[in-house]
Order: sequence, then structure tokens, then C-alpha cells
Amino acid sequence: MLSLLLGTIAALAWGIHDICVRQVSQKGGILPSLATVLLSGCIILLPISAGMGDWTAMTSTGVKYSLLGGGIYLLGCIGLYKAFAIGPVRLVAPIIGAYPILSITWAGLSGQVVPWDQWIAVGTVVLGVALVGYLSQADDTENSTKAAVGWALLGGIGFALAFAVGHIATKAGDELPIILVTRVAATVGVLILLFAQKGPKLPDRAALPFLAAMALLDTTAHSIVIGSGNLNRPEFAAVAASMFGMITVILAWAFLKERMSMGQWFGVAVAFGSVGYLAW
Repeated sequence: MLSLLLGTIAALAWGIHDICVRQVSQKGGILPSLATVLLSGCIILLPISAGMGDWTAMTSTGVKYSLLGGGIYLLGCIGLYKAFAIGPVRLVAPIIGAYPILSITWAGLSGQVVPWDQWIAVGTVVLGVALVGYLSQADDTENSTKAAVGWALLGGIGFALAFAVGHIATKAGDELPIILVTRVAATVGVLILLFAQKGPKLPDRAALPFLAAMALLDTTAHSIVIGSGNLNRPEFAAVAASMFGMITVILAWAFLKERMSMGQWFGVAVAFGSVGYLAW
């Protein structure tokens, strides 16, 4: 199924993105880093959307949902960045990675028939991702646990709602304009927060290469998931994309030489096997 394939590509992009998040989230301010990523993403998208998007197909409904989706996506990103900055991966990743349950619930409430076996498969994807994250080595103290849980919940809920709203928006306008308006809304929101705070307004110079890569990866992944709104079963793109935390762990094993246990590999097999079942 195309939605699952695109979601898996998005998961790979976000997995690499989160490797970079781990490098920058503890070295500089959250808002300067996030503002740089979102603003750079808008610059990347602008010529593509302007040249290839069908702006005549945009409706007021599409614009409204795009603006709403951008604001919610910003909240999800803030939750993600803050959670990874203060909490252990084993705690944060499973919570954020559980958002597909909300995505499938939304699809059911919207009238989409979700058979019982698909509910089980989606739950198994979440279980596999959670297992990989939970078995990761703890990398922080217990002092930040409660705050990390709160930020991770904000991240997971924010992403689930942002994708659902984005899929509604694509029904009322062309994908490329929808994606650009969504990203612009998120960017304006983070810039307002940035200039309202008393902390640093610019990211650490050493983080700029990571932020440039993050902008390209996040823009690509976000565009894929939102752009799948007109495909059959678009919520499956969000389900597959939720594996980004698991892919981050795999990439850390492959390139950063971090250890993976047999239990984590079992979680990987369970998650990918469940995605394969959904595609079958």
C-alpha cells in the first residue's frame, strides 16, 4: 500500500532527523533550533510549492485547516525537542511513538471502517516501537521523568492531531500549497515564541550543519505524511511514520556503534512485520 511505503520513507527521514535532535537539543536553546529548522524548511518548500502547486484549487477551508495544522504541529515539535532534551530515550520514544493509536481512532470516528485485525496490527506496531525504545539505555536521571512524560505526551498528541487535520486540509486544496501554508503557520508561531522569550535568539553556530540537515529531513517527512491525505487509508502513512523512534535507535547502532539487545531486535521485527501485514 502506497500510504505505508510513503510513511516508512518519512520514518527514515525523521529517524535521521532525531539523531540530529539528540546532538542539538542539549547544546542550545529549543526555540532557536526549532525556528531555524522550520524557517529553512519554508525556504526549501517555497519555490517547489510556487512552481508546481495548484493554488487555484485552494479553498478557505483548506487554508483554515492548514493554519490550524501548522499550529498543532508546532506544539508537537516543541514536545519532541523538549522531551529528548530532558528525558531518557527509553521513556520518551515509546510515548511519542504511540500516536498512531490516536490516528486510527480519529479515522474510525471520521467514518473510516477499521477492521479488528488492523487495530491489532497497528497496536503491534506501537508495541514493537515501544519495546525498542524501552530497552534503550537510560541516559538521564529520574529528576526529569515527570516533565519528560508531559512533553512526550504533548509531542505524540500534537503529531496525531496535526496529521489528522492536515489530511482534512488536503481534501480542500492541492497538497503543495497546503503543506507550505502549514509550515508557514508553524514557522510564524515559533518565531513569535522565540522573540517573546528572554533567552538566546540564535542557535549555536556549531549546531548549524545539524539544523540544515534537520530542516531538509523534517520538511520531507512532514510533506510526505500530509501529502498522503488524498491516498487510500492516509492514516496508515502516520502509522508507518511512527517508527521514526525505532529507526533512530537502529541508525545509532549502525553509525554511532550504540548497542542493541536481542529484545530490541525482536521489537524491530514485530513492528516491521505488522506494517507488512497492513500492506498485505
